[in-house]
Amino acid sequence: MSYSSRFWKKSYDKGINDLDPKEFEFSYVDVMRRTFNELPDKLALAFYGTEITYGELDRLSNEFAHMLIENGFKKGDVLGVNTANIPEYVIGLLGGLKAGLIVSGVSPLLSAVQIQYQLSDLGSGGKQVALLTLDAIFAGHITKIASKLPSLKLVVTTSVAGFMPKFLGVMAKLLKKVPKGKVTPLEGIIVLEYHKDVKGKYSDELPNVKVGPDDIAFIQYTGGTTGPPKGAMLTHRNFVSDVKIFQHWLSWEFGIGGGLSGFPFFHIAGLFTCANVIMLGWSQVLIPNPRDTNHIIKEMIKYRPSVLANVPTLYQMLLANPNFRKVDKDMLDYVISAAAPFPKESQEILESVIGTGKLIELYGMTETSPLSCGNPSKGKKKLGSVGLPLPNVDLKLVDPESGKEVPLGEPGEICVKGPVVTKGYYNKPDETKKAIDSDGYMHTGDMGIMDTEGYVRIVDRTKDMIIVGGYKVFSTKVEDTLTQHPAIAMVAIVGLPNPERPGSELVKAFVQIDPSYEFDGNKEALKEEISVFAQKELSPYEVPKMIEFIDELPLTVVGKVDKKALRG
Repeated sequence: MSYSSRFWKKSYDKGINDLDPKEFEFSYVDVMRRTFNELPDKLALAFYGTEITYGELDRLSNEFAHMLIENGFKKGDVLGVNTANIPEYVIGLLGGLKAGLIVSGVSPLLSAVQIQYQLSDLGSGGKQVALLTLDAIFAGHITKIASKLPSLKLVVTTSVAGFMPKFLGVMAKLLKKVPKGKVTPLEGIIVLEYHKDVKGKYSDELPNVKVGPDDIAFIQYTGGTTGPPKGAMLTHRNFVSDVKIFQHWLSWEFGIGGGLSGFPFFHIAGLFTCANVIMLGWSQVLIPNPRDTNHIIKEMIKYRPSVLANVPTLYQMLLANPNFRKVDKDMLDYVISAAAPFPKESQEILESVIGTGKLIELYGMTETSPLSCGNPSKGKKKLGSVGLPLPNVDLKLVDPESGKEVPLGEPGEICVKGPVVTKGYYNKPDETKKAIDSDGYMHTGDMGIMDTEGYVRIVDRTKDMIIVGGYKVFSTKVEDTLTQHPAIAMVAIVGLPNPERPGSELVKAFVQIDPSYEFDGNKEALKEEISVFAQKELSPYEVPKMIEFIDELPLTVVGKVDKKALRG
C-alpha cells in the first residue's frame, strides 16, 4: 500500500470524508460571525465567577479593534498578546483579527530578552507592533526593552484580576495570589490601561475591515530548540481549514457543548482550542493556572464541560488529585490529549476513571495549524497511537537521511501536506526551504510508524532519538515500558554522549516516584529493581545505563517534559 493512495480513509468513521476546499475560502473573522449573530445571550467565557456572554464578547472585541484602528494600526500590522488565559486575551485576540492585524502569542514566562527578540522580529519589514500585556510584565520587562523596539507603538496593560469579581480580585491582590506592577509612561509609545482607558471607551460596532482567507492571521513562534525561535505564518485559510476539518472529524455540533482547557492561549494548542469553542458557539471555562487542579475540578463541577483538552502531564496531575475521581464523569463526551506523547499505561488509567472510549489522542505541530492526525470519535481508537491522518491531509513517512518513503511498520519522519500547512517562517526563507520540500510536504521532525490500517504511532522526535552502538533507541518506547513499573509516576529518557565510544550515547532515565508507592526508602535498591525490570522488558541497548530520581520533571510552558533542560 502506498501513502499516496491514502488507504487510511477506509478506517474513517462512517460519513467522514474530505471537505470541499470551498469551505476554506473564509477568514476566521467571517466564520465566527455565526456565533455572535445567533447566540448573543449564551455564556462565552467563565472566569472565577465572572461570566461573559457572546454578545458582550462581540462588543468588547469590537471596542478593542476600534482602539487599535484609532491609534493608527492598519491591516497587516501586528498585535502581540502577552497574558495568561484571562478574558482580555480572548478580547484582544478577536479584536486584533477584526481590525485586520496579525496576532502573535507571546508567552508570559519569557525573559525580557526573549520578548524583545519576538517583538523585534514581528516589527521588521515596516510593521507596527501593539502589545497587550500584564502590568507585572510591563514593570518587570517591557520598561527595560521598550527603547530598543522602534516598531512598538502601543502597549495596553491589564491584570490577571482585571475581570475577577471585585471582592475576589481585591483579595487575590492582597494575598499576592496575582502578580502586579506599576504602569508608567514610555517615551514615544502610547500606554493604555485596559479597564481604565479601553473598556467602554470606543465604538462597539463591528469595524469595516475586509479580511480574506489568504491574509496572515497568526505568527506563532516555535520553541527554538535548535536555534532562535521561528515564527510560523498561518493564514486565515490554514486556520479555518484545520478548525473545520477537526469539527467534521469529531462530528461536533454548533451550540451543543462546552470546553475546559489548560492549554495556554499563547501556544498553538490553546489558540486552536479557544478558536474552536468560539466558532462552535460553546461555553468556555478559562484556566489561567493549569497546575491548580483543585480549581479545575471546582469549575468542572460548576460548569460541566463536555470536552477537556490538555497536555498529558496535566491529566497525570489531575489523576494524582483524589478529588478528580469524585467528579461526575458522565458530563464528559471527549477528553482530548495533544502536544506531547502520552504513555499508554497512563492513558489506560485515565480511561478507567473517565470512561472507555472517551480519550482521543491527536497529533500536530504549530506549522500545521496545528492538527494533522487524530483518533476517530466513534470507530476504533488505538491507545498509544495518534490516530489517522485527518481529511484533506496527505501524509507520508520518509527516511530522514535519504528522503525516501519507508515501508509500513517501519519508523520514518512524518511529512504533511494540505491546506493546514504554514505559508512559511516569517523572515526566514532558508528555514522555510529546509522544512517544506518542493512537493509542499512539511517535514515535521517527528518519527512515526504507520500500521496497515493507517494508524500512526509517534516513536520520537528526530532530535530525541538516541543512538547506542549504531542502534536507534526511541525514547517514547522506553518511557511507555518503564511507566508499567508500579514505582514510576512519570519518566523521561534522554541520550548523553558516551565518553568511551564517540558517536554513541548512553541512555539515562529521570524518574519521578509515584507518591503512593510503598518501599523502604532504599533508593539504590529501587534503582536496581527498575533496572532488572527494564532488562526483562527491553532490548539490551534500550536499557537505561543511568537512573536518576527527580522530585519533579521540568516542564515547558505548555506542560511538555523539557528534555533540553534534562540534558543540561
